[in-house]
Amino acid sequence: MTPMTSLAQELRIGSVSLDFPVVQAALSGYSDTAMRVIARQLGASYTLCEVMLDKFILQVKERRKNHHFMNVASSEHPVGGQLMGAEPELFGPAAARLVERGFDVIDINFGCPVKKVLGRCRGGFHLSQPAVALEIVARVRDAVPSHVPVTVKMRRGIDDSAESTDNFYEIFDGAFELGAAAITVHGRTVTQRYDGPSSWEFLRKVKTHAGTRVVLGSGDLFNAQACVDMIQFTGVDGVTVARGAIGNPWIFGQARALAAGLPLPEPPRLFEQRDVISRHYALAEELYGPERCVPTMRKFGIKYAQHHPQRDRVRADFCSVGKAGTWQDVLRTWYSTDGPGVVPPVDEPEPVLSSD
Repeated sequence: MTPMTSLAQELRIGSVSLDFPVVQAALSGYSDTAMRVIARQLGASYTLCEVMLDKFILQVKERRKNHHFMNVASSEHPVGGQLMGAEPELFGPAAARLVERGFDVIDINFGCPVKKVLGRCRGGFHLSQPAVALEIVARVRDAVPSHVPVTVKMRRGIDDSAESTDNFYEIFDGAFELGAAAITVHGRTVTQRYDGPSSWEFLRKVKTHAGTRVVLGSGDLFNAQACVDMIQFTGVDGVTVARGAIGNPWIFGQARALAAGLPLPEPPRLFEQRDVISRHYALAEELYGPERCVPTMRKFGIKYAQHHPQRDRVRADFCSVGKAGTWQDVLRTWYSTDGPGVVPPVDEPEPVLSSD
């Protein structure tokens, strides 16, 4: 890829103005308030919460143990709430409740490829039924105030059949006609799940088709250079970083540096890693409580460890944390002396840049 000189631009999602087009995606089981706040502190212009089921949103009680589900911190605006479900009539009331709880954007999930989700006619299943998908978009758009943007997350289709492609464009165009402010497109099909390469060539075709309509790209963004490359190659208006942001909130600041024409920053040093991990843990402890935050943070520790020169040993120690208080023991063991960090390994297929 040649150097990018036009990436550092504003991204508009309806009434929401963002100062940078690299944002954090919704991540089931991960993108809670703690992860989102850390991402914002380190350069993400916008984040989305982990996907929430419409039925759950309408039924959940206001209790301390449920506090984290629809929690929005004052420091993280703008923030998006992502909805998933099967029944169109539930999406509108659920979306309205998310707005009441402080979410600035409502995102509709038509992309989740998980088997049990598809079996319950949710997520990516809707790509097989355009009429239902568009009814959902219409109900959400009608249910929330006009200033609240409604967005959609899609994959490039159920599979690569001609029928699937036709369904994709029917939903894509129809959602914009119904008032969607932006659509995020993942370069894999639903049947691919997370296996195999993402097609950036497809994203380029979609953006050409969309014209001035706002399209965000997703798929295979595991480092800052990939974020820049996707925008450059496909022409999308922005990108959403998903798995590449878990335990790697530095990706957003690194992308900002590249977009400004600066060299890629060195990996975060150990003291910087320690400070970010400590802040993340404190936020999680505040959100869940001292005991319940431990299992949540273990899965982040596994990812944070990838930046440490002794990644395997650090990972093992984070995995062994079983009770409140012992998290700090790992930090004292492995992060008490400063030193250079390392670039996390990426064991993922290269994206497809051509259909040839």
